[in-house]
Amino acid sequence: MTATQRIAAIDITRALTMFLMIFVNDLWSLHDIPKWLEHTAAKEDGMGLADTVFPAFLFIVGMSIPYAISNRIKKGDTLWQLIRHVIERSVALLVMGLFFVNGENLHAEATGMPRGVWNIICCICFIFIWNQYPAKFPKTAQNVIKGVGIVTLLMMAWICRGGEGDEVQRFATYWWGILGLIGWAYLVSAMIYVLGKGSFVVNAVAWLLCLGYSMAVHGNVAPGIFGYIADGAMPALVLGGVLVSQIFRHYSTAGKWQSVIGVLSALAVVLLTAGFLTRPVWGISKIMATPSWVLICSAITIGVFIFTYWLADLQQKASWFKGIKAAGTDTLLCYLIPYFVYALFSLAHFSFPDMVSGGAIGIVRSLVFSFLMIQIAGWISKGGIRLKL
Repeated sequence: MTATQRIAAIDITRALTMFLMIFVNDLWSLHDIPKWLEHTAAKEDGMGLADTVFPAFLFIVGMSIPYAISNRIKKGDTLWQLIRHVIERSVALLVMGLFFVNGENLHAEATGMPRGVWNIICCICFIFIWNQYPAKFPKTAQNVIKGVGIVTLLMMAWICRGGEGDEVQRFATYWWGILGLIGWAYLVSAMIYVLGKGSFVVNAVAWLLCLGYSMAVHGNVAPGIFGYIADGAMPALVLGGVLVSQIFRHYSTAGKWQSVIGVLSALAVVLLTAGFLTRPVWGISKIMATPSWVLICSAITIGVFIFTYWLADLQQKASWFKGIKAAGTDTLLCYLIPYFVYALFSLAHFSFPDMVSGGAIGIVRSLVFSFLMIQIAGWISKGGIRLKL
């Protein structure tokens, strides 16, 4: 391949991560499955497959930042336009995360609607607001549709009641939700990248500071006052992706396609070793967001990226991943589709037969479910609905 070719590995790694995210998010519907597939308990030292997916997604978010910012600069964006773009994307993720997490804690009776209806309305509003409308679509119509989405969300936030039994509360932040956590981590990391003008040294120092703060908090040396970024763990994952992306771009620009595999492999080994060496100190825990978990998951994601780069780009087998392509290009839409499906299942009182909800058959069912969600997102995208933050 040449230095000017588009790298398929980042989109494919993102697609694989989203495929696994939908899969592990469906494991709640199964029984009698291997423990290593599931999340480990908060105080348990260890992690399952489910504990590696979210950090991998954060890492891939970081890997995309240098490319995204570079493309906007090429289009003529000023510093303030870049800052505005980062803030707008972050706010979008925070808003979606908040509405989803309030849906999880919804008091259906007090709110006046079941969770399924809440999620469907929220997802439709998200599409109204952040859809990438075709150029020929009237601007006035776009603004009206976006306005309807915004007003509806405000009304939903007003009528929202959460909690259980008699302990009812209004719309709240809770833990911000998955998308909200991504939003906070992206905001911190992208701002560092933009304000630091893409300096590798600045990003490396920021990564060390975030990881160091996480270590200090878990070592009871510093107070944990930044829970929304897991006291440094979340931006450490994103900034790790930024650094790997910069290393990759440095070598690929020079046409050193083979050398970059050796460099990134060595980095993965160092991070993996550091993660396991520090395991006796902090333990490995996704829920607690321990430094060891950050290091190990970073190494795993680098390993997956190296493999997809070797297979898709160097061996030119990107077509092998065509079936899940939408998960890499329409990632947010893929994330929303299961909310629609679960809501419809709930409203229709549908559940899968027990014979396909456990063991190996259940696992296959969830894998097929994940694949189908991606296909649906791809079909919808071809129909003109593409979420753009």
